[in-house]
Amino acid sequence: MTQIESTGLIIAATIALFAWNRLPVVAVAIAAALSLWAMGLVTLEQALGGFGDGAVLFIASLFIVSAALDKTGVTAWAGQFLIAKAGKNNQSRLLAIVMAAVGCLAALISGGGAVAALMPVVVMASIQLRQSPAQLLMPLAFAAHAGANMLLTGAPKNILVSEALEDAGLEGFAFAEFAYVGVPLLAGTMLIILLFGKRLLPQRTSARLPADFSRHAETLVEHYGLRDGVFRMRVRESSPFVGAAPTNLEVGDPARLQIMAVQAGGSGLPLREPALVSQGDYLLVRGEAQAAAELAAEKHLALREEAAGTAMFNHRSGLAEVIIPPRSALIGRAMHPGMATDSGDLIVLAVQRAGVDLNLRDPRLKAGDTILLEGSWEALDVRLRDPDVLVVNSPDLVRRQAVPMGAGAGMAVAVLAGLVVLLGTGIVPPVVAGLVSAGILIVAGTVTVEESYRAIHWTTVILVGAMMPMSVAMVQSGAAQFVADHLVAMTGAAGPIAFLAGLFVLTASLGQIMSNTATTMLVIPVAMAAATSMGISPRPILMSLCIAGSASFLTPIATTTNLMVMGPGGYAFGDYWKLGLPLMIWFFFMAVFYVPLVWRF
Repeated sequence: MTQIESTGLIIAATIALFAWNRLPVVAVAIAAALSLWAMGLVTLEQALGGFGDGAVLFIASLFIVSAALDKTGVTAWAGQFLIAKAGKNNQSRLLAIVMAAVGCLAALISGGGAVAALMPVVVMASIQLRQSPAQLLMPLAFAAHAGANMLLTGAPKNILVSEALEDAGLEGFAFAEFAYVGVPLLAGTMLIILLFGKRLLPQRTSARLPADFSRHAETLVEHYGLRDGVFRMRVRESSPFVGAAPTNLEVGDPARLQIMAVQAGGSGLPLREPALVSQGDYLLVRGEAQAAAELAAEKHLALREEAAGTAMFNHRSGLAEVIIPPRSALIGRAMHPGMATDSGDLIVLAVQRAGVDLNLRDPRLKAGDTILLEGSWEALDVRLRDPDVLVVNSPDLVRRQAVPMGAGAGMAVAVLAGLVVLLGTGIVPPVVAGLVSAGILIVAGTVTVEESYRAIHWTTVILVGAMMPMSVAMVQSGAAQFVADHLVAMTGAAGPIAFLAGLFVLTASLGQIMSNTATTMLVIPVAMAAATSMGISPRPILMSLCIAGSASFLTPIATTTNLMVMGPGGYAFGDYWKLGLPLMIWFFFMAVFYVPLVWRF
């Protein structure tokens, strides 16, 4: 068996196993890489070299940047912005906005960078709208393919075809010349997805998606009966409360108004004796609005009425719900609203048993009791790791959604902006830009090393690295050149339109299992030679080749963007071709019939 036949056999078996979808995709990809080595088609270093490739490291770094945007609440803010613009019951408008945004961003930076920046926003929006992310994430990736054709910086293949013209002594493509084909490509892609996407895309949901905590504050407030009215009052310099002990504050009739907490103005931590109340500290009180207004006037307090959830969920502090598990050391201890925990940085707002407030005559805890705690986000994260309590919902996950643009958001946005500039200008290679951005976020404390490990979707990273030897084997074995030579022999004599059609089929087919950059590099010599032999301009042929290189819609392994959305979208291998096929037909029409109208032979 020749090397070309061996390569073809392994490729066919790999695609068949992917489509069968009974084995883990990572296992199939690694088996394919090892099979190429076992057949002598690549060296061991080449078979394993993909795991250290710059593209793999770049993808991993993008996951870390996305995690920082998610952790700091930037994605929650952006998701709320998208929902506000699209309307809560208008999925089509949301889909159109998302595709237009990723298409424009992909024109400036790589498609992978654009998808990484917007993917967490889209996931957050789908969760809050109670829609399947699978209906949005694949359109996000496919729109990035189309948008990458609008400017020279959209993809490496754009630069490759322009340099090919310059190497031949001709004028290369201008920076915005790609827009003649890129804008119609993106518009047509959006139209096809809006018309047919809902029927062709699955409705399943990935198990990796978090719950919707956007209204978690309101849920807790309602469940624990805190709807009566919660007010935050700032202590003024002239207030008689200044210099008083927190336990000595009198607010009048307890039936009308109760102090829930006294918080230090600078830190937001509960104020405990021997500390005294000072100017700028806050009183969190619950009760009647009239009683709160009377107290503010009498005691010189700055009153700001807020919704209960808003008053207790902010950038500095929040709420957490815990359950007392069996054998907890807290069983038998008395606990009532208003008291602080032993650590002194959390306040008990409510205690319930079977959904009913605990009887204050006997406030001793039993297994199964629930406690609502208030405190700083840092205190909630640290103190609730105590094995004596079970946390109902992680404070970290709640904060990400309930408090948009939280602590560290400025750093995350600045790093993202810097990443976009670096990718758009090409000052440094993409992998350097990605690793530097991720490193800055880790050093700045925006994300920890452990959080970075958890943020990386390792299935995607391993899959990309394991599939790279496939491209190497196709080139080294001569399989790719063998196919290209036969294409010229079959279509060259039938005229330039027939050649463009054959060129599209060849390039798009190779692009389903090879990177579009590698495919473009392989086919450019064939395209230039064909243009010379047919006596026509190479400009339309190279532009058609560029479009064909973007038509990687049929498999998840076709591009890194397809792989990036596979896990979060819960897609199977066979989901891609259903929507990808009509898009390929649209790209075929543009490459074969539209391009010659703009760039003449």
